[in-house]
Amino acid sequence: MNDLILNKTFTDQDFSNQKVPGAEYDNCTFVNCNFTETNLSVVLFLECTFTNCNFTNAMVKQTSFRDECCFENCKLLGVNFSSCNNFMFSVKFVDSSLDYASFYGFELKNTSFVGCKLIGADFTEAVVTGTEFKECDLSTAIFEQTNVEKVDFRTARNFDIDPANNKLKKARFSKNNIEGLLKKYDLLIE
Repeated sequence: MNDLILNKTFTDQDFSNQKVPGAEYDNCTFVNCNFTETNLSVVLFLECTFTNCNFTNAMVKQTSFRDECCFENCKLLGVNFSSCNNFMFSVKFVDSSLDYASFYGFELKNTSFVGCKLIGADFTEAVVTGTEFKECDLSTAIFEQTNVEKVDFRTARNFDIDPANNKLKKARFSKNNIEGLLKKYDLLIE
């Protein structure tokens, strides 16, 4: 049985290069914590908030994030979210860097990315329906065989999405960023 840790605040903790024992963190807050290359496998986070935390290359195999865990101003570079436990997965990312994060084949429905950098993030074969990319930089992000139906890209920038290789029904774009759907044609849009 996992330990239950309830309503606790962790500040300036360094968990880097460690294996965090399987536990259930419920309504906990993590501020300025370092999870660089930390093994968070099989840990359950319920309604937790992470602020100014570094998760660079953290291992999240079968890690659960439920009840909208919020990452604010966090570094999540290279995190392989596709290995997370998908059951009731619910997160929100605000002003965070998810460069080279992987959501390959993952179901990421109704997720909110606000003011995030997702440079080189991999959404290949993922289901991201109903997700919002508000004011996000999607430079070199990979969308291949991705279901982006009902996704809001209206304020996203630098994306390259081939309509022939992705499901786009009811996805929202603005007139200002429509060129992200036409890059493969090498058109000059003025």
